[in-house]
Amino acid sequence: MVNPFELTPDNHLDKPLERPIPKRRLGRTNAEVTIFGLGGEGVLRSEGKDREAADVIHAALDLGVNYFESANAYSGSEAYYGNALKGKRDGVFLASKSHARDKEGALAHLRQSLSSLKTGHLDLWMVHDVRTDEDVEQIFAPGGAMEAFVEAKEKGLVRFIGVTGHQDPAVIKKCLETFDFDTVLIPVNPAEPHYRCFIEEIVPIAGAKDIGVMGMKLYLRGNWNAPKKLLFCYALSMPVSIGVIGCDNPDHVKENAYIASNFIPLKHKEVQRLNQIVAPYARDLMFYKP
Repeated sequence: MVNPFELTPDNHLDKPLERPIPKRRLGRTNAEVTIFGLGGEGVLRSEGKDREAADVIHAALDLGVNYFESANAYSGSEAYYGNALKGKRDGVFLASKSHARDKEGALAHLRQSLSSLKTGHLDLWMVHDVRTDEDVEQIFAPGGAMEAFVEAKEKGLVRFIGVTGHQDPAVIKKCLETFDFDTVLIPVNPAEPHYRCFIEEIVPIAGAKDIGVMGMKLYLRGNWNAPKKLLFCYALSMPVSIGVIGCDNPDHVKENAYIASNFIPLKHKEVQRLNQIVAPYARDLMFYKP
């Protein structure tokens, strides 16, 4: 095993993984997902980079990643996946998101997502980036987006329903108390506990309802020069199923796959130490505005 407090050697990119990427159960979905999942940002959040995007997706497939995520808002991401996953759809857990707050807008996003992704169904469809109480009111109001999500699941167009947010854990908690979501996607890194702690707010209710917790913003958007494997091991030492990471090129995919393959949980004192180091800079690192 690799010590997460040591730097990762550069030459690992040319070597096969020593062991498969571990998998964890994604809550009530019962899906077994790799602890590193490919996100829809990085090079995938672009237009006109078909070959570069395909290289990233194929690298993830070759390394055993089985969770692939996009969003209607992510430029050409869904179309890239649709092309690159041709013939491989049945072997992956495919997720996307809609930022629409009304039923008709969400259904229009779903039709577009299914067309772009070239699939008849999504494994997971998520209400994207819920930030405010007003968002919650709109989503759950008559004619709101949740009606589209429920209808889509009833029709078999989506298997599971999730929600995502990275601004206010109280807002996401309200969502989880209002509806039986299957998954929740939240920021998990050593900065967020010092400002608005998603882990502290969300994990208790998610655990009680067997909601699959997924981590994003593991690397603090690249704003802190710390070893990636330290931040990855921090996040996956929390009660989450997976870390979802966008990648710019196949080497980034390989780096994350290598880190995931060699994952070791941090000890409690190591988690505390890292939290203390980050504490003075946490607010700036998370990009939260007053």
